[in-house]
Amino acid sequence: MTDISILFEDGEALVIYKPGGLPIERPRKGGRSLEDHFAQLRLGFQRDPVPVHRIDTDTSGCLLLARNPKALKRFAKAFEDRLVGKRYLGILAGVPSDAEGTIELSLSKISSAEKGWRMIAAKKGKPSVTHWKLLGEKDGRALVEFRPETGRTHQIRIHCQAGLGLPLLGDPVYGDGKGAPRTMLHAAGLVVPRDKKDPIEATAPLPRDFAALGFSDG
Repeated sequence: MTDISILFEDGEALVIYKPGGLPIERPRKGGRSLEDHFAQLRLGFQRDPVPVHRIDTDTSGCLLLARNPKALKRFAKAFEDRLVGKRYLGILAGVPSDAEGTIELSLSKISSAEKGWRMIAAKKGKPSVTHWKLLGEKDGRALVEFRPETGRTHQIRIHCQAGLGLPLLGDPVYGDGKGAPRTMLHAAGLVVPRDKKDPIEATAPLPRDFAALGFSDG
């Protein structure tokens, strides 16, 4: 079993480095998941830590876990109230024409027998906002920083495809799934404010598969 790296730890919170490809919840068809590691992540506490938010199976990086029910409720409200600072890095299957910008699209979920479910840009959908900035280019691909204001399902992935016109490299739903073994998205940083304590702050190092494509963070 792969050990999970801990990026932040105190009495009410853990931020872990979730590997790309590891689902948070056990898949219906079975197989490994983050749940296999919860006992290990108790770290002396009596109860398992609980994920406060979700990141896609393919996405690597920062995931916040609450160590007690009261903390879970407070942290969940911070996400709901858009108080959490989130920084993502992604590799696009192309290079955008601008150096930075903001994508504002309303998103809806659709489903079909052939393609399963996915998100689309739709006027009657839920508003979503992502700020982005080009960090580097190599071999016709781009490393981009994303700072989402909202937290819609697949938000950054659909914003790349529908907003920038360039899907994330390796994305099988909003792109062609080629060029990388997974959707190249990484939750690089997380800041969660707290009323009476210092904020929770964590940074997840750039994964090896990003570095293998010639990119570095910074």
